[in-house]
Amino acid sequence: MPTVRTNDIETYYERRGDGPAIVFVHGSIVDSGMWADQVAALRGDFTTVVYDVRGHGRTGGSSRDRYDVALYASDLHELVTALGLERPIVCGHSMGGLVAQAYAVRYPDRLSGLVLVDTFAPTIHTRSEWFLRRVAMNAFVPLVRVLGIERLERLNVWVSERVSTGASGDYEAVERLREDGPTITTPEFTKVIRSMSRAHEYPLDLETVTVPTLVIYGEQELGFVKRHAKEFAETLADCEVDVVPGAGHASNLDDPEYFTAAVREFAARVSRRDDRAGPEAGDDAASAAG
Repeated sequence: MPTVRTNDIETYYERRGDGPAIVFVHGSIVDSGMWADQVAALRGDFTTVVYDVRGHGRTGGSSRDRYDVALYASDLHELVTALGLERPIVCGHSMGGLVAQAYAVRYPDRLSGLVLVDTFAPTIHTRSEWFLRRVAMNAFVPLVRVLGIERLERLNVWVSERVSTGASGDYEAVERLREDGPTITTPEFTKVIRSMSRAHEYPLDLETVTVPTLVIYGEQELGFVKRHAKEFAETLADCEVDVVPGAGHASNLDDPEYFTAAVREFAARVSRRDDRAGPEAGDDAASAAG
């Protein structure tokens, strides 16, 4: 089982293909298997790297009392460094999108592009979003001890559908993912959920992100995710937005062909730009970062 040391844990990863690198960061309570369709389609033209985020899958947990977005981003930095990846594109879904944002802000010279999938910024804008991200999410912690993770997730899907029909997308695809991979433990679930509910405690200056960015989300996404997509478009220096028709929160699973085509086109464009810029582009970015 391939692993690399990232801070205090052994992180499981899979590396496939050849060419410019794309690192995929999965969402909460799933694992790197969520990117299987993208890896299969892109590995012929790109180096694809997927990994199980701390607390999830084959990476598993650690003895730390709490996790946060800064720690996840540090783990990603250690992974990219250990694998010798040269300024990869970083693609993150939901919680993975928070990790990708933190990585882009903290390590601006260590990526060439950013893909934010069905995600949101740390900032909380409205009372309803505060309720969803602070109250409802924290309520998962005591509920998981009573209901178990699977039943709690089904309850979450039921609630999401009442808030926005279609937001949960093809939930059966998510269930199949969980059948094939290790189950997250209750203590690790607790730390992961709390890290997401506290994400606003680690604000990020997205105006410092200058790499090309693709923001992509499902047409049936929850309203607050759509609002954050608009914020990304207004804040990020070089940003485009794409909507996956008919998809919900896991747009890469709901319509893998559309999603993967969008990522392929974006990655190819970023790679061509880097080729034109020449090898000194990375040095210039490093100098600008200080």
